[in-house]
Amino acid sequence: MNKYRTHNCNQLNKKNSGENIILSGWINKKRDHGNLLFIDLRDNYGLTQCIIDKSNPSFKELEKIQLESVIKVIGNVVVRDNETINNDLNTGEIEVNIISFEILGNCKELPMPVFSDQEYSEEIRLKYRFLDLRRKKIHENIILRSQVISFIRSEMLRLGFLEFQTPILTSSSPEGARDFLVPSRLNPGKFYALPQAPQQFKQLIMVSGFDKYFQIAPCFRDEDARADRSPGEFYQLDLEMSFVEQENIFEVVEKLMINIFEKFSSKNLLYKKFPRISYEDSMIKYGSDKPDLRNPLLIYDLTNIFTREDVSFDIFKKLVKSGSKVRCIVTKNTKDKPRSFFDNIDKWAKEQGASGLAYFTIEKDKKISAKGPVGKFFSEESLKEIMRITSADKGDSLFFACGKKNDVEKISSQAREKIANDLDLIDETKFAFCWIVDYPMFEIDEVTNQIKFSHNPFSMPQGNIKDIDFEKPLDIKAYQYDIVCNGVELSSGAIRNHVPELMYKLFSIAGYNKKQVNEKFSGMINALSYGAPPHGGIAPGIDRIVMLLANEKNIREVTMFPMNQNAEDLMMNAPSEVSDNQLKELSLMLKKKK
Repeated sequence: MNKYRTHNCNQLNKKNSGENIILSGWINKKRDHGNLLFIDLRDNYGLTQCIIDKSNPSFKELEKIQLESVIKVIGNVVVRDNETINNDLNTGEIEVNIISFEILGNCKELPMPVFSDQEYSEEIRLKYRFLDLRRKKIHENIILRSQVISFIRSEMLRLGFLEFQTPILTSSSPEGARDFLVPSRLNPGKFYALPQAPQQFKQLIMVSGFDKYFQIAPCFRDEDARADRSPGEFYQLDLEMSFVEQENIFEVVEKLMINIFEKFSSKNLLYKKFPRISYEDSMIKYGSDKPDLRNPLLIYDLTNIFTREDVSFDIFKKLVKSGSKVRCIVTKNTKDKPRSFFDNIDKWAKEQGASGLAYFTIEKDKKISAKGPVGKFFSEESLKEIMRITSADKGDSLFFACGKKNDVEKISSQAREKIANDLDLIDETKFAFCWIVDYPMFEIDEVTNQIKFSHNPFSMPQGNIKDIDFEKPLDIKAYQYDIVCNGVELSSGAIRNHVPELMYKLFSIAGYNKKQVNEKFSGMINALSYGAPPHGGIAPGIDRIVMLLANEKNIREVTMFPMNQNAEDLMMNAPSEVSDNQLKELSLMLKKKK
């Protein structure tokens, strides 16, 4: 018999009445009723209420003991009176009369309470993460994460995938985020890089003749933190398949996501067949390539309206002449909303750095007109055309944004979310998945004004290779795709370019010559020259999947030991300085700041 426990703290019920048992755990709460002391004992599995009478020699010692101390209890199970049963606990029908106890681990004064989910500063929570993880909500989040990963692993094996591990120490990549570099002791002056993703290795696995690969892969990127992105490291379900087209990838991933989200959440899936939305359409309709499809509001392009002679809104007309775009959001039946509703949205837009949102409401008496600050600038015919394009009707309101393409997409996307929240239009009981497809192969770098890859440089361009017009690179679409849920991008993926000569051609458009490609991607380009199958894959983020399932807004709530916004581990004091001897071994010298 285990000397520390005969049962876990969630197992006992009235069938155990009269039994002598042993429990071990943390003191979650104490309630002193004078002659009786109630102790809620907690372990990983649940809670059991224990009681001790003042006549017990251990009473005074237990009365003084600090919360979160670890104790072992020997006691007797008794059934509670009907009026004291706690239906919220698995053990709520019983309590344990303490015969004796033993302190297994004393607790110092707590820097934060464990028995409540009260919000505390990030600094305190991360410095004492081991205490934070004891708290009910986050403890359950981490258990959920473990269960989700185990389920994913079993599903992938059931679907015929094999699990392989790829190297952690690899070469630096010129694409994507900044690498974390690791100096080599045996090769002075040279560096490994921690993998941003197992991208090249998983393609090499396909070239090696394996058909379906997956792993729960750690990835390392020297990026700034966001609510949905941890600085430093994250985990993804990395998968790759040979002899597949885009739809084959979609079929596997849709089936997997449906099974995961139906098993681990009570929320409903809005679509069992995930919609396919082109990147171009997504940017126009939603202002983003990660749309929240629970939001019914759409964005419309009304740029051409402001080239009409019967529209006299000169501010927008001048901007449109200089190349600006106009986007519009329609809200249904908002004619009775107070003026403050519209003005607050306009004020909010200015706080985001935009010039504001113009607006009016459509009225229809004998003729169609527009009520609002800018309504007078539109003729009846122009309003009819706007109504035709946007499907707006009497009593609907329209919000307008004007600016450079990227700027107007950003503010209209934010406004779509803001207005939907203000009008309570988003159904929080749903998960809405979609695929964003047909990404451009290349884009213009806003800083350098040079052509660069828009997504993954190893992607296959769409269409017959012989017919691609490489003189118009911005027109080339790629077999690249993102999977999105509730406005959160879970992953990017692609059908890979497995043709070396085509890869050289595409890289040359992005400014890399053949020698540079051979140097940077030597393993990949060499392997593709020895007979590579058509292949493709994707890598959904584990952290983001669990974040959605746990209904959390911040990824740190589902990560066991996260860093803070400055990529610091406050608990382990990382990053830290190293000794001169360690630097000397690595042939490194620190440049002292003046």
